[in-house]
Amino acid sequence: MERSLHLPRADGAIAAFTPVNEPLIAPVKPAGGHHFNRVAYAAAHVVVDALADNDPWLDRNIDWERTIAFREYLWGLGLGVAEAMDTAQRGMGLDWSGAKELIAHAQSAARGRSDAVIAYGAGTDHLQPGADVTIDDVIRAYEEQIAYVEGQGGRVILMASRALAAAAKSPDDYIRVYDRILGQVKEPVIIHWLGSMFDPALAGYWGSADDMRAMETATAIINQNAAKVDGVKISLLSAEKEIVMRRRLDPSVKMYTGDDFNYAELIAGDDQGYSHALLGIFDAVAPAASAALAKLAQNDLDAFHEILAPTVPLSRHIFKAPTRFYKTGVVFLAYLNGFQDHFQMLGGQQSARSIQHLSELFRLADAARVLRDPDLATYRMKTILATVGIE
Repeated sequence: MERSLHLPRADGAIAAFTPVNEPLIAPVKPAGGHHFNRVAYAAAHVVVDALADNDPWLDRNIDWERTIAFREYLWGLGLGVAEAMDTAQRGMGLDWSGAKELIAHAQSAARGRSDAVIAYGAGTDHLQPGADVTIDDVIRAYEEQIAYVEGQGGRVILMASRALAAAAKSPDDYIRVYDRILGQVKEPVIIHWLGSMFDPALAGYWGSADDMRAMETATAIINQNAAKVDGVKISLLSAEKEIVMRRRLDPSVKMYTGDDFNYAELIAGDDQGYSHALLGIFDAVAPAASAALAKLAQNDLDAFHEILAPTVPLSRHIFKAPTRFYKTGVVFLAYLNGFQDHFQMLGGQQSARSIQHLSELFRLADAARVLRDPDLATYRMKTILATVGIE
């Protein structure tokens, strides 16, 4: 198949391009399963039913077979699945009702695998923020979602709450909510601090617009409840802030990097520690993540960086501002790679990025060796280009 195509650039010019890099071969599952020295979750996307007769901006139709098959793929690479998170369009197309369906389907699949590591987002997204919402309302909303996840037999990722961000008057309100919730959970949870670049409604979380002051509150809550906290996922896109917080955590509490700009260096770590991973980009670059983590477990740091470093420019592009639209790039790469037969998303979010953005993504995916079938990817890229008049 002819791989050459013409791609638009940010300056408006259209230039010939040919993917030349052979795809990174996904690691074969070793006897006894994968053994990494980091815990690594991929926050997984959902696949919509593109043939459903509905109103795509308003209705939710998920292709459960393809959605669960993608989770099976991640497990086969030794990665855990962070389910019903923002990568699955939680709060941007996937409401709590849909999240409950997703959790039930994923947990059913997980029960059939001994190697299935999975945890589920529990938040307050069924509670609409407003002037009449109280801190007690937020607590009850968290309790409802946690009860559902635990009732399914799942582990909890405690998501940041838009309703709490709107209702809280001071750091004391965060302390009250998290102390109450952590005192009730059955198993240690992962706490998710999602920055405002991912969700503007979470600005000022932990009671301060200053991240370092907010970190003081968050760290105090976590360390006070260390027995109920497996780890904290920090998504501020700042390696420096993550390292500072990592060093302040109780030694029993893991740091899970959510930094899709700097994850390679943070996972590698330094002489004072390292981060585990809970990343949306691991959905898109799963074979590279698996292969790199295997090398890291063998103390081959050079090979770890050789594999993972080329994925970082791709990730920075996918997660560029407005960062909350990163899901479009993740799903586009899943389409190019044959994990779904269409480029459609919940809420019509496939339209959230420009053709120039998608074209640069194609170039960077080739450089990162994550186009698993370059011929198929080129054919599918051409079909997208044709929709904007580039033949």
